[in-house]
Amino acid sequence: MLASPSGIVAAFWTALADGTILQATWQTLATSLAGLFIGAVFGIWLGVLLGLAPIADRLLEFSIEALRPVPAVALIPIALLVFGFGFRMEIAIVAFAAFWPMVILTRAAVAGVEPRLLQVARALGFGIGARVRKIVLPAALPRIFVAFRLAAGIALIVAVTVEIAANPLGLGYNMILAQQTLRPELMLALLVWLGIVGWALNRLLLWSQKRLFGPAAMVRIER
Repeated sequence: MLASPSGIVAAFWTALADGTILQATWQTLATSLAGLFIGAVFGIWLGVLLGLAPIADRLLEFSIEALRPVPAVALIPIALLVFGFGFRMEIAIVAFAAFWPMVILTRAAVAGVEPRLLQVARALGFGIGARVRKIVLPAALPRIFVAFRLAAGIALIVAVTVEIAANPLGLGYNMILAQQTLRPELMLALLVWLGIVGWALNRLLLWSQKRLFGPAAMVRIER
């Protein structure tokens, strides 16, 4: 047995009391959320474009399908050369990872907008910008939010992985440091805490989804 439950609890309270776990949590959440929002902004923008413009979708299909399977952590050597160690390197890799689910699912959500709504918008003389703002985004937003939830989980996973592999910051770094200094009770305490953080983040996003779109929208999404 790596560590007793009482040892894990004691290590957690010690790390909580001295601020280690709170500082590491803040560092991990800050980088994962920053990368998530950057990836989401660019992913939604490109996804809307691809969903509305079949020609652009066909032109970019090969590039997207070639780059999408590349593991985000495989970019660590390049990101280190460009940004060095620190937040910027981690944020760039997290943004790359979060970008792809946002693109793919936003494209599908936009392409699935009821064609009659777009026909009515054209009949009313809406330009492309007005159509996107008043028709496309409101209709696709519930499914885009599901993509955001998926990307949020990926962002947290990638952030911790980068910290374990290359960045001396955050929960991932503290976990590998605990392993290297033969403190399995602290390593397991951090692992359990990371699971709690991920669960809390998902619950927060589920609550936000329900508040924004209502229970009926959530049922439609789950189906």
